[in-house]
Parts: sequence; C-alpha cells; structure tokens
Amino acid sequence: MGFPWMLALKVIPWGDVIEHAPKVLKSARKLLDKQDDGELDVPLTPPREGGDAARLAALEADQARLQADLKQLAETSTALAEQNARLIAAVDVLRWRTRWLAGIAAVLLIGFILLWVGR
Repeated sequence: MGFPWMLALKVIPWGDVIEHAPKVLKSARKLLDKQDDGELDVPLTPPREGGDAARLAALEADQARLQADLKQLAETSTALAEQNARLIAAVDVLRWRTRWLAGIAAVLLIGFILLWVGR
C-alpha cells in the first residue's frame, strides 16, 4: 500500500509546486484584499417583474449574497494556499530526512559487509 504513495511522491513535480506556491498565496491574498476593498462587485440584471423598489431590493439581496460568497471564496483560497505552502515545507523536510537516513543506512550496510568479509 505504501508503494503507490511513493510513486505519487516521485511523479509530482515538487520543484514546480514549490516554485509556484508563493505566487498562489500572493494571488489569494490579493483576491481577499480586493474583496475587502469592494473591487469585485458583479453587476446583475434586474428582475423583469415588480416595481422599481422590488427590483432594487432583489438586486441588493443578490449583491449582498455574491459579496459574501466572494469573500468566503477568497478566504478559502487563502487558507488553501497557506496550507499548501506548509505542506510543501513539511514534504521538503521529510524528503531531506529520507535522504539522510538512506545515507546512514548505506554507510551501515557497507560497515556490516566489511565486518562480514573481514571475519
């Protein structure tokens, strides 16, 4: 069961992921800042039926809903980008530890082989 995970870890282009993680985080933060500044307002077409007051109320309700949705999306994107950055850092540490342990295992194996041959 561990083999597919190792294969998946080898297939993922970690260099590209690490390279683009800060850009994704920066973009998500910009999106959140734009949402807070009110730059992401989406124009809607008013409903056809009802008077002007009903149309205005419907538009205001739609606008409030869309702004809430966009803010939630921006917050979620930021959180995911931050999680991705932390995950990449953790995987990088694990990869370094794995290489270190593989080196120690190789040295120990060579030592055991030399002890066995020298017997």
